[in-house]
Amino acid sequence: MHPSIFFRKPDKKYNIEFARQRGFGTLVVNSVPVPLISHIPFLFSEDGTILEFHLNLSNPIVKMLNGETEAVMVVSGGDAYISPDWYDVENQVPTWNYVAVHVSGVLKKLPSGELHNTLSRLSAEMENRLLPKTPWEIDKMDERVYEKLKRQIVPISMQISAIEGTWKLNQNKNESSRKGAAKGVRELQIGSDVNRIADLMEDLPGE
Repeated sequence: MHPSIFFRKPDKKYNIEFARQRGFGTLVVNSVPVPLISHIPFLFSEDGTILEFHLNLSNPIVKMLNGETEAVMVVSGGDAYISPDWYDVENQVPTWNYVAVHVSGVLKKLPSGELHNTLSRLSAEMENRLLPKTPWEIDKMDERVYEKLKRQIVPISMQISAIEGTWKLNQNKNESSRKGAAKGVRELQIGSDVNRIADLMEDLPGE
């Protein structure tokens, strides 16, 4: 998380909604000699206190889940290069704007009987975003193929202990400079999902 208070977003509502909409993150678990990392889709519980996802049985993280295992899910959004020329103010420096949310908590393996529900809810969450396309459902799969697939997957939950957000959107600049930078972001398109970042810069969340 960024150390500057300008860019920290303590309001859990915005951080959860951002992470929920993104639905994909980087799971990081401490290990020796280096952390274990997996890039995975996930699902929030209705009340925002639990993350659910699944990992392949061969994933090294699964082998660590014999007790309480601390982890962080890093959820990144758009990002964009910011040229100091766009501020129309002297003595500025280049920077990079972005949104990122860190979800921390304790991992545990769920009973295998819960795997079907986890997979069904995760696919439904994504498929419903594709409406009016008819949603894909697990029932469309051959049962034997599906059962073979399930034997290779482990359902996992994270009991969330903390959610922190960095929303680095030039909040430390005046409105004119910030919107000038947003205009530059739209025109130059250097970064990822830059139009979304420009939208946020022009209309700061919660302000």
